Amino acid sequence: MFRRGFLPSVGNLLAFEATARHGSVSRAAEELNLTQSAVSRQIQQLEDALGVSLFSRTRQRVVLTDVGRMYATHVRNTLAELSDATRQAIALSGTSGVLNLAVLPTFGTRWLIPRMREFLDLHPDVTVNFGVRLVPFDFAAEPFDAAIHFGQPHWPGALCDHLLDEECVPVCSPDYRERENIRSPADLARATLLQQSTRSTAWAEWSAGAGVDIGNALRGPRFEQFAMVAQAAVAGLGVGLIPHFLIADEIASGRLTILFSQSLISSGAYYLVYPEPKAEAPLVRSFRDWIRAKARQASAPHGTATAAWAAAGLR
Repeated sequence: MFRRGFLPSVGNLLAFEATARHGSVSRAAEELNLTQSAVSRQIQQLEDALGVSLFSRTRQRVVLTDVGRMYATHVRNTLAELSDATRQAIALSGTSGVLNLAVLPTFGTRWLIPRMREFLDLHPDVTVNFGVRLVPFDFAAEPFDAAIHFGQPHWPGALCDHLLDEECVPVCSPDYRERENIRSPADLARATLLQQSTRSTAWAEWSAGAGVDIGNALRGPRFEQFAMVAQAAVAGLGVGLIPHFLIADEIASGRLTILFSQSLISSGAYYLVYPEPKAEAPLVRSFRDWIRAKARQASAPHGTATAAWAAAGLR
């Protein structure tokens, strides 16, 4: 619990932050629509309360002390968080709930967000906020109700509901396939392999499973996200090994073509993760039921890579 004696007034903090940012009392006064004497008085009140000097004053200039520089950073961040929280509170007026989700970038932009209209139509008074987290975190220390996780179903203090397995297929643009005359898996030995940074051994695993030598499986440009690999493949930069469900639209439209029926089933999978205390929270439960249903639809035979191979004549 905060002790009120340790909490300076917001007015004093605003005067200090503006002066620290501008390096000038007069410019801070203009920004805050106050007189210079009022700003100086508020800074003095803050220094008296803290018992330290935040500025050194030389003639007409004010320069942050070491303590002042440290304090300014924290005050600036705190004021920004307070401002953001205030905007969110105003924005949520009239809503029945807020769901804060931590998502993986490509999963969020390519699979989840395009389907969110349906969930929001079912819950029109709910606001869903999205943030990005790439690795597991402590729900107690982060402002999230749930997260999308790839890997194993292990997350301390949280429950993991399976959503989708990851079946990666070799794809490229039709133009690239013709240009490089790729007709068999062995032809990938002369192709540019597009690498996903967190799946560094994927091509080696795929070639081993396919029983074919494709040369140095680590060669080729590296990308941090599957979305970047997919875009590079569409642009004709090489061949990507990408989860089928993330590029279903590109395959359906013909921008990408599945080269061979050999796929790579990742050892990890995608999970919806949420802290145990929120397992029966109405909004978390509603979202859990909805996203699991959408995942089952995506995993049905008509949505699998096998169906796409059949349509393309691959066996």
